[in-house]
Parts: sequence; structure tokens; C-alpha cells
Amino acid sequence: MPRLLSLFCYLLPWMSTLSPVLCGQEVATANDPAAMTETWQIGIVVTAEGGPCRGVFASTPVPMDWPEQTVHLVHQVKSPQIRRVKFRILREGVRQMVIEVPRLEDTETAEALLTFEVTKISPPRADETDAYQITRRSSRPARRYLQPSPYIESRHPEIVSIAQRIGLSSPNAWAQAESVYDWVRSHVQYQESQLKGALAALHDGNGDCEEMTSLFVAICRAQNIPARMVWVPGHCYPEFYLRDSQGKGCWFACQAAGERAFGNLIESRPILQKGDSFRIPGDPEKKNFRYAQLIGSLPGNGLVHPKIRIVH
Repeated sequence: MPRLLSLFCYLLPWMSTLSPVLCGQEVATANDPAAMTETWQIGIVVTAEGGPCRGVFASTPVPMDWPEQTVHLVHQVKSPQIRRVKFRILREGVRQMVIEVPRLEDTETAEALLTFEVTKISPPRADETDAYQITRRSSRPARRYLQPSPYIESRHPEIVSIAQRIGLSSPNAWAQAESVYDWVRSHVQYQESQLKGALAALHDGNGDCEEMTSLFVAICRAQNIPARMVWVPGHCYPEFYLRDSQGKGCWFACQAAGERAFGNLIESRPILQKGDSFRIPGDPEKKNFRYAQLIGSLPGNGLVHPKIRIVH
């Protein structure tokens, strides 16, 4: 446990220095006539049930600035039992809140709740889509999204085979990505399910937003189109990456599950995470969003593991 807690020492400051690109779009501002501002509460609630607990630590993703989203922390609630609340960045795609609770007595509850104002703006429409290109010289961040990830088996022979048959004869890169999008939506029926990933969705012919998004991302990556998952409360959708005629990289969002929206998705919920492969300090395995949170405590005589609830 001391080793795990020592990993908190390198937690990064609250403000990120990231500068993601979304087709030259400026960061969202409340003065933009197309802006939508909502208030969201996100946090962690820890309860000792059946006995005391100690050495509790937990983390969860919280919103951060993106070109289509500006985040302002307007209020914070922190119980006195919480020793500290800090923030860290996992790669460039997720900011986490991390809490540490030295001890809770039986039935005692501690909470760290953050209230954010999140301003979203509608994405710009993609003009001259026939000019967008797939390039083998993607930027380093974009190249990361050509690799397999947990539940995104982009190098599996079955997915590679599908990728070799979809859209490769399309007149341009935009049409190629749209062919992948339409193929996934026509071959995978929406059905609520446990997390099972792209390959299982391909085999089963069904899945929810996670599976449909995972399969779209996997096939795009198999076609050398960088793609990634985007997570909002209760939902996820994909983005794909192309270069315009000037060589500038652009991310475009689409709705894999739900109403058809390709390249110009409008989503009011706050972005909690972009990406799908993260290493969390204290956990040796790579995780996706469902597991991009670390929860633990010190067991011992008379001690229990706490009940932890993530608030979105």
C-alpha cells in the first residue's frame, strides 16, 4: 500500500496543457451563440459498512477542456475524513480525480463532489469532404490510435479481413470511413449487453454503444485510419482522424449507436475521456473507461473494504 500511495506524488496540476485539434476549432466559450452550458456534479462517495476501513484511495475521470468543450470548476465539497483531493492526467485523454481517506469508522461516509459548468459547442460541418486524406505520417498522438486496445482487436485476422473488404474502393477517405460506419450499423444490432468488445460484437451481430463503437474503431484502425472512443456519462461514441487538403489533421465524431450522425455529431453531455488504453498508477494492466478508475483499501483484522459509489 505505501508503494501505491507513493505514486500519488507525481499527480499533475489541475489545469491541462493539452492542445488537441478538431479542424481548427477554437476552445468552446460561453459567448459563442452555438454554445450549450450545463451544470454537472461528479465525484466519489465512500461508505464503511460492517466495520471500519482504512487506507482508502479511489480515482475517477472528470471533465477537462477539449476544443469542443470548456470546463469550469464552480464548487467543491470535501468531507473532513478525506486527507486530500488531487488530479492527474493519464496520457492526453483523461483527467482523474484522486482521493485518499486515512480511516472511516463503521457506517461513516466521506464524499468528494465537484460541480462543473461545461460549455459545449456544435462541431463545424466538414466541407469538401472529398479532399480529406488518410496519411501514413499521422502525428504521434494520432499514431497511437492505430494500435490495438483492450476490447478493440484491430489486428485480429477476422477484423483485418472485414477491413480489407469495406470501403477500400471508395472515391476518397471520407467515403471510406463512412462505408465502415454504415457497415457496422447494418451488421450489428443494438442490444444492451455486458462489455464484450469489437470481436465479440462481430461474432454475435449485436451489442450496445460500447461494442458498436469498438468495432467501428477497430475496423478503421485496420484500414490505417486513426480512431478512438469518446466517453460521456452513460454513453460512448467514436472519432476518426483524417487530414485536409492543407495537411492539417482533423478529428470527426459520429454516432455508432442511435440516430445516424456521421462527421458532425452534436452531444451535450460532458466528455469524460477520449481514448481507450490507459495505465493507471498502481494497476499494471491497461484499462478502458469502465476500468479507468482505481479503488482500494488496506485489509486487516477488524477492517472491511468500503462501499464506493461514483457520482455522475
